[in-house]
Amino acid sequence: MVAILSPGTTYGKILQCRAVSGFTFKEVVYPPDLEVPPHAHEQATLYVVLQGIYTEVYKKITLTPKPFGLAFHPANEVHSHRCPDEGGRCFVVEVGPRWMERVREYTRILDEPTDLQRGLAACLAMRLYREFKQDDGVAPLVMEGLALETLAEASRRPVRTSERRPPRWLDRAREILRAQFTESPSLDGIAAAVGVHPTHLARVFRQHYHCTLGDYLRRLRIDFACHQITHSDAPLLEIALAAGFADQSHFSKTFKHLVGISPAAFKRHFR
Repeated sequence: MVAILSPGTTYGKILQCRAVSGFTFKEVVYPPDLEVPPHAHEQATLYVVLQGIYTEVYKKITLTPKPFGLAFHPANEVHSHRCPDEGGRCFVVEVGPRWMERVREYTRILDEPTDLQRGLAACLAMRLYREFKQDDGVAPLVMEGLALETLAEASRRPVRTSERRPPRWLDRAREILRAQFTESPSLDGIAAAVGVHPTHLARVFRQHYHCTLGDYLRRLRIDFACHQITHSDAPLLEIALAAGFADQSHFSKTFKHLVGISPAAFKRHFR
């Protein structure tokens, strides 16, 4: 029989847990080489990976959110997860049923396991984590507001890829993008490398990933930039050039479009 975990419970070690206005917030550490059997959660969950690698496996979907990226899984959705090598640490927000009912009045997006990656929702979730760590009388009010903002922003995002597994050549094309995102690879060059026509590559890529190759490339660059901003003291111009942007102006415009705030504001929030 599959275990159903109640709010505030987990297979990892809870460092801190707080309940506020229908939300349960907790910081959880998972030991190295943890293999958790299939289970479900009584409440829907948003979580941010703070450290390490954390992978959730569902029937049709595998989520491996990057550090500081946001992910979601619905209530009562059976899944397993693992933390290989060094283990992991997550900030988890369990969403009470009344809030999920409110969300469903407007959208059905958050009915499926979803890797929301980085963006404004992830930025809001990290602000929420900082308030979670505060120990003052105002923090619960701020936490409730940020939790609702995070939930609303997550509900706007397109989430599903095609249910059919991508062809192997499409996986290779995506790996080329990941390996060469700072070098501006061409559509023709990638198509030649994987052995398909450029038009077919563009069509199938959009079908599975709901964006163009160019959009995906921009997201890789911004993901890289987010990581550099949160893990180094390098100037924004240096980070922009290292990510593949021609200048800081183009970088700032793209960053704000995808993340929702400027690189300078992002740096202030996360440092």
